[in-house]
Amino acid sequence: MRPAAVLLDRDGVINLDSPDYILTPEQWLPVPGSLDAIARLTSAGIRIAIVSNQSALGRGTISQDSFNAIHAKMMLAIEQSGGFISHVSYCPHAPDAGCHCRKPKAGMVIDSLAACNATADTTMMIGDSLRDMQAAHAAGVAGILVQSGYGDADAILHASRQLMPDIPAHANLAAAVDAMLEFN
Repeated sequence: MRPAAVLLDRDGVINLDSPDYILTPEQWLPVPGSLDAIARLTSAGIRIAIVSNQSALGRGTISQDSFNAIHAKMMLAIEQSGGFISHVSYCPHAPDAGCHCRKPKAGMVIDSLAACNATADTTMMIGDSLRDMQAAHAAGVAGILVQSGYGDADAILHASRQLMPDIPAHANLAAAVDAMLEFN
């Protein structure tokens, strides 16, 4: 299926992740091939949204100004590569805040569907964590797992397949987009 929209997690999918968070623009480095993959989705007419937990904000580990500077660097890099992001949704809350938006809850996914004028059955979510796949599943969106994050990729894949038995897994965003566009 060629999706109308693709929802992307940020850390571990678009950019390299760290267990200590991405706290400065200098620490934001794209996963090799991710910017080109976003450009290919854009060229294919697919709307793209970013759906990202950013608990460093809620924990007070990063300021809103620093977060905004990282975001500006990412958006500029995406645009300079020929990509376009239709919508960005991020959860600034700490894990224990009880919000409706933090993945694995579906709040950001549902908001992004509306912002992209897309439906769950015409959208795919690409993420690197079980939380990403749980949020996609909760919203009725097909998931694609990439193994470019810092977690235990095999354990994440096993847990994700308990939730979505047929979930495809790829090395990174570039490989996921190659497979997505190859079949269309």
